[in-house]
Amino acid sequence: MPASIPWTRRAVNVPKVMTGARALAEMLYGYGVTHVFMVPAVLRRTLAELEPFGVRRIHTHGEKSAAYMADGYARMAGRPGVCMAQAVGALNLAAGLRDAHLANSPVIALTGGHTPDAAGKGVYQEVDDLPAFVNVTKFSAVVDDVEGIPDLVRRAFRSAVSGRPGPAHLQFAGNEGQIDLEEGDLDPSIDPRFVSVPPVRPVPDPQAVAAALDLLDRAERPVLVAGGGVRASGASDELVAVAERLSIPVVTSLNGKDTIPGNHPLCVGVVGTYSRSAANRVANQADLVCFVGSSTGSMTTHFWQVPQPGTPAIQVDIDPEMLGRNYPVRVSIQADARLTLAGLLERAGPRGPRRDEWLATARHATRLWREQNLGHLESDGTPIRPERICADLTALVPGDACVVVDTGHAGMWMGGMFDTRTPDQRYLRSAGHLGWAFPAALGAKCAAPDRPVVCFTGDAGFWYHIAEVETAVRWGINTVTVVNNNSSGNQSARGFDRAYGGKQTPEGRRLWTFNHVDFARLAEGMGAMGIRVEKPGEIAPALERGLAAGRPVVIDVVSDVEAMAPLAVV
Repeated sequence: MPASIPWTRRAVNVPKVMTGARALAEMLYGYGVTHVFMVPAVLRRTLAELEPFGVRRIHTHGEKSAAYMADGYARMAGRPGVCMAQAVGALNLAAGLRDAHLANSPVIALTGGHTPDAAGKGVYQEVDDLPAFVNVTKFSAVVDDVEGIPDLVRRAFRSAVSGRPGPAHLQFAGNEGQIDLEEGDLDPSIDPRFVSVPPVRPVPDPQAVAAALDLLDRAERPVLVAGGGVRASGASDELVAVAERLSIPVVTSLNGKDTIPGNHPLCVGVVGTYSRSAANRVANQADLVCFVGSSTGSMTTHFWQVPQPGTPAIQVDIDPEMLGRNYPVRVSIQADARLTLAGLLERAGPRGPRRDEWLATARHATRLWREQNLGHLESDGTPIRPERICADLTALVPGDACVVVDTGHAGMWMGGMFDTRTPDQRYLRSAGHLGWAFPAALGAKCAAPDRPVVCFTGDAGFWYHIAEVETAVRWGINTVTVVNNNSSGNQSARGFDRAYGGKQTPEGRRLWTFNHVDFARLAEGMGAMGIRVEKPGEIAPALERGLAAGRPVVIDVVSDVEAMAPLAVV
């Protein structure tokens, strides 16, 4: 939060006459918001009122980009990110909230809407956008009375961070939310409990903790599955401590990839679809699986095949609806992940069971994976292998960096081939929307301006929101974007080959390939630093130069179009 703002958070309810814009600005600042991401024109007076508070108003080139930036900000900061759009752009903003919804990210969307007295009269650009927010938010409401602003803002923040976090939405009357110009007796106090995630830590049932520990002690081949809930709870240290005390290998979901360093001897890798074969093999040999902060969805379990159906499970989740959803649960614990893991540690005492044979099996699987992929990880061939890019990023990304990764082949390559090296590194990934990573990385950098932020995407993903390179330059958002440029969306190659009878044809190939483009030159034209990499030995100096540049950087890596990410092992 900016340090020199002439206003302090209101601790008691003291209503006074003010504009809705002033109240909204005070509340956003009070909730710790340092940036808002928007396409104008919306809540113009509120944007003006935010200026003295030092809140940066990032004008983007698209509403989806604004939502993705707010999402990256929220995941990095652990508190709500805010995005805005006028009525005509509201539907685009709602589309951008899908990733935040799927990733349980606390994003708050503020949009304009029609005025009640003009509804149905054919007002310019009038469409009822409210239904579009229903399925991608935890809370959505209309602000049609200026005196309702404070209470609805408090409800939006409370909903966004509570339980399983997620997006919230407020539609302000007026196509640009002009209701913020009106005055009323307003109380802009905020509830400090709901500034960040998690606002409340449910305490685990001691009997359930004891039962879980008993199962873990008696299991011969247990495995811990760490999900995004471990990160949200700030429970990484406790996760690693439990794994070490009880001698249990750890696999992670994509959302939980940074909950244990990839070089830790008990870390086997990402499990599921965008995964590492070693992790799937270990999970499928387990006789007990302990899911911590994981919703056990299809990506983490490769459509409920990893671990094998029927494998006994323990599940820890803050949301009771997740417990036992997809696997038979012997013990379910509806509680905060950190408190639960700390409870297991306390009950386990100083030493846990020794599982030398099981740990040797897990380590052998990891060694076998590395041996099988070493040729590509260290390849000096051209065009460059994506595995080599991932290996160099593993070695060279700073120990306090945040790595932001797209979906598709980008997510598959990095999920399986990249490792975090320190507990301080962060790994944020798209929950399913190609093109998310670049704008999300800009949002993450706004949340952590003093930390390096490196984005990894493919050319197919980068094309979606390439205009935001200019946004990064204009606002001085100094990320490093590594583009795996194979002039294609080659994740689709296999599918189109099947559609064409199992063979590749020139016309079929046109459905997933692009023109050859030098993204470094495009970036330079927008005022960023562009670096073209055509040989593997150029990756390391390019990354070092980019990280030291102090400006937005695009590193365009010419890679092998024939390189296909490995499919999941079952």
